[in-house]
Amino acid sequence: MSIGRLFKRLDRLGRCVEDVLLATLLTTMILLAGWQIVQRNFIGGGMIWADELLRLLVLWLGLLGAMAACRDDRHVAIDLMLRFMPPKYKAAVKTLLHLFTSAVCGLLAYYSFLFVQMEHEYQTKVLSGLPAWWFELILPIGFGMMSLRYLGHIRRALYPLPEEVV
Repeated sequence: MSIGRLFKRLDRLGRCVEDVLLATLLTTMILLAGWQIVQRNFIGGGMIWADELLRLLVLWLGLLGAMAACRDDRHVAIDLMLRFMPPKYKAAVKTLLHLFTSAVCGLLAYYSFLFVQMEHEYQTKVLSGLPAWWFELILPIGFGMMSLRYLGHIRRALYPLPEEVV
């Protein structure tokens, strides 16, 4: 098996895992929030931990969504300048933008890792006693993955594998 095929299979597996996680998180959030509304309005109470869990799920959903958006370079971008730029400069500018984005995501991954490390040291608790750092691990993982993906976009632009040339 060639290295290109291996990368394609790993990419497909990663996409599938991300998509399933996104769908599962979104469905869980909708059901949990809906149930909270029903409980508060008709039963007269609610689950104490549900609001905190929903906030954590929003964090996870946001970062997983950002990871999924940047895997195909479909992240939110204001590229008005690129639209009117001569084609010979577009590739270089886009490469610089990807490099900058990768560097920013790398810094965010590093500092969020330090944050998670502090949360571990201080033994911060969420959801009635669970370690907060478990739920915050998505921060360094998500930003680290986005940094690597933007480096991958640069690699694909500069050195495409034979299977990637279309």
